[in-house]
Amino acid sequence: MNHPRVGIVALSLALAVSVPGRPAAGQAANDKDRICAQIQNRTPPVGSWASYNWTGGRSNGTTMRMAVVGKEPQEGTTYYWYEVSLTDPKRPRDKMILQMLVPGLGAGNVRSIVMKSGQQPAMKMPPQMIQMVNSSPGMNMAADLARQCQAMDVVAWELVATPVGEIRALHLRNTASGMVSEVWVQPDLQFAMVKSVLKDGGVMELGAQGTDAKSSITETPVEMPGIPGVAPPN
Repeated sequence: MNHPRVGIVALSLALAVSVPGRPAAGQAANDKDRICAQIQNRTPPVGSWASYNWTGGRSNGTTMRMAVVGKEPQEGTTYYWYEVSLTDPKRPRDKMILQMLVPGLGAGNVRSIVMKSGQQPAMKMPPQMIQMVNSSPGMNMAADLARQCQAMDVVAWELVATPVGEIRALHLRNTASGMVSEVWVQPDLQFAMVKSVLKDGGVMELGAQGTDAKSSITETPVEMPGIPGVAPPN
């Protein structure tokens, strides 16, 4: 599949937020600050899901589905299994599924990653790769996008036409570097992102949502081989 996969996952992690907001136009800047401040902490309930239709850009025709499919305790903190699946209707057998165990959808500190590509077995990433994701700014793009949110310019609250109806959303514009050019968010949705425009010209818009998500990976993942020459973390 010809997808910028890591970037798509990072984008969804950074924008999958839902926080209280006030729709009054005069409060738009304050609403943006509140949304950005909670990106790294808020997680929708287990079972929540939202799917997005992708048009234009490198991933034209793709459907992306975000979901929270489970939770488990890790050293006194509740971590959530966040799943992103990508389906290209031209290659339905090449569906890509990635699950990350994180304390919040926009947070770093990934504890585990499981991925499944097409008909291949599901694989669990080794500790060396998890350490690289958490320590490398270039790979931990979710946290980078969360920081970029604060630098986005507020445009206004606007009505956005989507396949699920017209939604009032806060329009933000990014003039700095990054994947996202513009984004519309509605704090009352399980996953706040309504629509986004990417730098490559692609557009994502909300197509459906629900509360009955289950893990798309039903098999027991096999261990992915470690990285040659890289020692596992202590």
